[in-house]
Amino acid sequence: MSDGEWYWSLTRKQVVRADQRDRADEVLGPYPTEEAARNWKDTAETRNDAWDEADKAWEGEDES
Repeated sequence: MSDGEWYWSLTRKQVVRADQRDRADEVLGPYPTEEAARNWKDTAETRNDAWDEADKAWEGEDES
């Protein structure tokens, strides 16, 4: 059985299945699994850190 799509509800502060999601502007997702939706913040922080490093490298501010 496939997990389907999962979302993080910003209003309920919990994981919800696609058929239970709130309005589009009140959810994050879709995510492929319940666990991925639950870990949305870690994923976002990791991506933001990578983008910040890429910006520094692009602007010639690479610290390495």
